[in-house]
Amino acid sequence: MGEQEQFLELYQRHGHAVWRYLCARHRSQDAQDLWQETFLHAWRGRNALLRAASAKAWLLTIARNRSVSAIRRRRVTQTLGADVPAQAAATDDPRLADMQRWISELSPIHRQVLELRLHEELSYEQIAGVLDLPVGTVRSRLHHAVRTLRQKAAEANKEP
Repeated sequence: MGEQEQFLELYQRHGHAVWRYLCARHRSQDAQDLWQETFLHAWRGRNALLRAASAKAWLLTIARNRSVSAIRRRRVTQTLGADVPAQAAATDDPRLADMQRWISELSPIHRQVLELRLHEELSYEQIAGVLDLPVGTVRSRLHHAVRTLRQKAAEANKEP
C-alpha cells in the first residue's frame, strides 16, 4: 500500500475524531479551516507518524496545536464547548440535560481531559501527549472532573 492510500486510511479512521475535537472549540467555519490545516500538516509531517505510538493521538496533537495557534492569532479567549452545536437528538431525560450543563460548567482544563477520555477514548498517556502534560496531571484533572460531576449529581438527587 502506497503513502497516499495509507494516509487516506488514516483520514477515514480518525478524521471524525479530529472534527469533533475542533468543533468543540471553534465555530463551524473555523473548525473546518483548522481541520484542513490539521490534515495538511499531518501529510507534510507524515514521516513522524512512524514514530508515534498512536495515530489518533498524533492527529489530535496536531489539531490541538492548530487550535491554540488560531486562538492566539485571533487574541480571543474561548472556552471549550462554547460553540458546541446543539445535540442532534433532543431528549426528555432531565438527567442528561443536567449532566450536559454540569460538564459545560467544568473549567476548560478539566472539561478537555474529560472529553478526550470519554469522547475520543484516549488513554491517559495519549491524553498527556496531546495536551503536553505529565500523566499524573491528566489523572488528577480527570479525577477532579469526575468527582465534581458526582457531587453535582448527588446534590441534585437530594433536592425535593
